[in-house]
Amino acid sequence: MISRKYCWVIRRYNGSHTCTRATISQDHSKLDSLTIAEVIKPLVKADPSLKVKSVIAEVQSKFNYTVSYRKAWLAKQRAVEKIFGGWEASFEALPIWFEAMCHKEPSAVVHFETIPAYQDDDLVGDIRVLHRVFWSYYPCIRAFRHCKPVVQVDGTHLYGKYKGCLLVAVSQDGNNNIVPIAFAIVEGETSDAWHFFLSNVRQHVVTRDGVGLIFDRHESINAAVERSNGAWSLPRAFHMFCIKHIESNFLRKFKAPYLQKLVVNIGYSRTVREYEYALAFDGGYRWGHMTTNLVECINSVLKGARNLPITTLVKATFYRLNELFTRKRAETEVRISAGHVFSNVVTSKLHANQLASGNIQVSCFDCLNEVFEVREMPNGLEFAVDLRGLRCDCGEFQVDRIPCKHVFACYANQRLDWKLYVHDVYKMDQVLRVYRARFRPLGNPTIWPAYNGPRFVPNPYLRRVTKGRPKMTRFLNEIDTRMLRRPRRCRLCGAEGHSRSRCRQSAGANAAGDAQ
Repeated sequence: MISRKYCWVIRRYNGSHTCTRATISQDHSKLDSLTIAEVIKPLVKADPSLKVKSVIAEVQSKFNYTVSYRKAWLAKQRAVEKIFGGWEASFEALPIWFEAMCHKEPSAVVHFETIPAYQDDDLVGDIRVLHRVFWSYYPCIRAFRHCKPVVQVDGTHLYGKYKGCLLVAVSQDGNNNIVPIAFAIVEGETSDAWHFFLSNVRQHVVTRDGVGLIFDRHESINAAVERSNGAWSLPRAFHMFCIKHIESNFLRKFKAPYLQKLVVNIGYSRTVREYEYALAFDGGYRWGHMTTNLVECINSVLKGARNLPITTLVKATFYRLNELFTRKRAETEVRISAGHVFSNVVTSKLHANQLASGNIQVSCFDCLNEVFEVREMPNGLEFAVDLRGLRCDCGEFQVDRIPCKHVFACYANQRLDWKLYVHDVYKMDQVLRVYRARFRPLGNPTIWPAYNGPRFVPNPYLRRVTKGRPKMTRFLNEIDTRMLRRPRRCRLCGAEGHSRSRCRQSAGANAAGDAQ
């Protein structure tokens, strides 16, 4: 008690500090990360990918303090631990959850790679350090049998307490829906890690031949493909680069930004004539896919989960895929009940091609083998069409497996059924088969079978540093820069190469004002 001021002074308080003064705006020592974690728990629970800048803004609005980036980052990590559990405990729970999942669905695939754990120099027998884990759910394995024979792979960093990478493989159904088929958590995008992932994908998920593998220009993936003993090489598979990464590699080598759009057009050209003026000639194994955008979309969907402990991340893939399969299965059943035979993509494209085929003249060269020559009017362009060989000189037919306008004109001329020449993957009954398999609920953990395996612990060398601001793990390249952006132009004098703040006229104007 301060008698002269008639007030009390709190000398010591063992609880969390919550009272503030509006006149203080610096990072306060009493406003620790534990207090901030309690405040932002609802925000983190709603959005685990909440940015640290948003945490700082939330603290500023509530307490009128501007906390440091490090304190806000620590507060977010502690909020994640309070909501989703600790990282170390999550590693222990991972094999238990996977064993329960495989007990409910024996056809699922889970493959661990562990390394021995040591206490000082002594080997600990009942503890293993988790090195890598691969998993694929049975509905995903079965779904790929009815998808396009194209696989896109990519890796993305984990943002939690421990470093690592999430590797993802996706495909696409006949209605252009993205279908994730396999996942892995590894130590990083190394050649050994990609070999581990691609080997398991080839052995357990992508078992058929003639599949196209699309990936970026990462040397580790290329090295893993080369050491796959032909599993991802001709004639069993066809590995191809993403055109955006080819473009990036080209710009790095030749420093010619004005050729950027031309390089991309070369990749998308379907004919020799287009190539000479600009879909590279791959025999149609790309199915029109020139980038890894499909897997990039999945990375963005899982962005929030990449901030979470490992078991919570795995559970997120399980429940989000269950929601995806349930929703797409219902949508497909509605379309089939409404009488739709083909997917939306085919319906719209066929309608446009059917209208465009009215201005095409057809000359039959071999009725028995279904060989024709067509001429577009009024431009007079000529194309050869081989219906039995599923080929057209325009290249669209063999790339998309959907009849182009020239093929439509031949169907109409010979009164053939064009539906016989649409690939089965675009039929709605085939799309329904993609989502026919169902995920099984795991039930109450208390009734799960007893786990008798070793206890898993994280790799201590992958733990993030405890001091300093967290380092960005993304490596920027030419894709992240605006190569076609116009040069900087001064708004004062109109010249290029500098801004208004560095303009000489601005300095002269200021000097003249001071002289007056």
